[in-house]
Amino acid sequence: MMRTFMLMAAMTAFVGVAGLMLAGEAGLFVALAIAFAFGMNFFAYWNSDKAVLRMHGARPVDQRTAPELWEMTASMARLAGMPMPALYIIETEQPNAFATGRNPENAAVAVTRGLLRNMTREEVAGVVAHELAHIKNRDTLTMTITATLAGAVSMLANFAIFFGGGRHRPLGMIGSIAMMILAPMAAAIVQMAISRVREYEADAEGAAICGNPDWLASALNRLAVLSGRIDNIAAERNPGTAHMFIVNPLHMQAVDSLFATHPPIEKRIAELRKMSGASGGLRPARQSSSGPWG
Repeated sequence: MMRTFMLMAAMTAFVGVAGLMLAGEAGLFVALAIAFAFGMNFFAYWNSDKAVLRMHGARPVDQRTAPELWEMTASMARLAGMPMPALYIIETEQPNAFATGRNPENAAVAVTRGLLRNMTREEVAGVVAHELAHIKNRDTLTMTITATLAGAVSMLANFAIFFGGGRHRPLGMIGSIAMMILAPMAAAIVQMAISRVREYEADAEGAAICGNPDWLASALNRLAVLSGRIDNIAAERNPGTAHMFIVNPLHMQAVDSLFATHPPIEKRIAELRKMSGASGGLRPARQSSSGPWG
């Protein structure tokens, strides 16, 4: 919680400084910028989970409608010493998953239909354990807030074009234009860097929750292949949510590593293999073409 509050304070200050640099002595603009940042924080804290689930058309399931998935998730949540999250299924064929929610008591795990159809039970367990780790470590709140405030900085840069400080801009017209470009880029880089660090930690914690690092490593190996072949239309329409998924759902070409929302899957698999103490290449478990979930 302390890390989250520090992040909120730092990102809010960044929004205020960006407003000051863009608008000069236009105190009202800076005040509005800070108020806007706090407002975005408040909205993100209470409503981000519902908004993200709606964006992706997630459908709630329970013990009756998805008994195997529910029982497996409940069992691992008990082992992790955390409440059972709400479960959702997204009707897309791209195998993927994400977690959302402001705290472990108000959290949700969403998995795609493609994940259930293409993964073994052990691989699904590894993926769900990874998402439970995000919830346990409160990464869902941290990543949502950074995404929201990164968007706030971008919006402020656009507003500055129309409501800036005119000739009183401290950086001059050219400097202000450069700031309008660089401020959103800086916020996005911070967002992506935080996301990459949290993925490594969730991999390690998830491996501990499910009890076998190879399950998650095998899932990542399969996801690396399948997610790149199958479109996720909802994610393409809402790219700001890409960092929340276990692997990048977007189909981008030649993206610089500085702007990547996820660490390289090969490195994530290598770290998991170190945890298992195994050697040699990763061989995912056999499965039927229809998958174990029907």
